[in-house]
Amino acid sequence: MTLDLILIGLAVTLEPFPVMAFIVVLSAEKGVRKGLAFILAWLACLVVVIASLLLFTGGTPPRAHTTPSTAALAVKLAVGVGLIAYGVHRRRGGTGRPRRDPTPPAKRAVSAWTAAGLAVLLQPWGLVAAGAATVVKADLSHAGSWVALMLYCILATSSLLTMELYATFRPDAAGVRLDALRTWMTDHKDQAIVTLSLVLGFWLVGRSLAELV
Repeated sequence: MTLDLILIGLAVTLEPFPVMAFIVVLSAEKGVRKGLAFILAWLACLVVVIASLLLFTGGTPPRAHTTPSTAALAVKLAVGVGLIAYGVHRRRGGTGRPRRDPTPPAKRAVSAWTAAGLAVLLQPWGLVAAGAATVVKADLSHAGSWVALMLYCILATSSLLTMELYATFRPDAAGVRLDALRTWMTDHKDQAIVTLSLVLGFWLVGRSLAELV
């Protein structure tokens, strides 16, 4: 469970679109406060999903080859297949043609509520579903499960937290460098999406099939 959550958490935090949107939020007036609203809404989604699954299982993982465990593996398998299909589709769509957003981030009006809404809308829900299917295995009677769950939430938010702290303590440098990062990601987001989708997709499919057999 822990390794799966680590990989899924890393994939969540490296998703290009939420990162690019967060940079736009930080570049707005009072961007640090609005970035905090984004992060809190982002974390709230993860926590609600995890808490819902733990309430369903009672903190005790279902036995192997029972209906709940098989359903969880089926979800992970479906997400994995979907990621592979999406990665192949994006690759065939032409990852080598970068597209720039001509509107500078600072010119866009963003409110705290907008930032929070963006966090919910841009949450990579397919990956969150894979994480939820993995959380089913959590055994809350063991400290290791608590550590794995906290590590998952931290990893899934780590890119946002890093940028938020950077913008808080080094606002001038952060404005320039984060804008440059956003420009770079705009040019390379397709490659990043393809790589993340295929790597995690094949991992989830392989793990799910191995556990189903």
